[in-house]
Amino acid sequence: MECCLASLKPALTFLGIFTFIGVWNDYLWPLVTINSPSRYTLQVMLAQLNGVYDTDYAIIMTGTLMATVPLIVLFIIFSKQFMAGVAEGAVKE
Repeated sequence: MECCLASLKPALTFLGIFTFIGVWNDYLWPLVTINSPSRYTLQVMLAQLNGVYDTDYAIIMTGTLMATVPLIVLFIIFSKQFMAGVAEGAVKE
């Protein structure tokens, strides 16, 4: 049993990271369901910052950095398991 759990750990870590990235970057569902601007997610708020006549690129780039930093930190923390999961799926026996 221990052998099976050890081989599942990289795959589950890979799945967890990809699920987190998908949920973190979700745009359409929060846009449809949230009706109060005070409750917008970061990605929806970034899309709202694009104006018709003017765009403040400094604020958009700051928001993009804030949206990207958690993903980079997550990848750095779990990079060993992430790479093991990728390599495990590519190996043929």
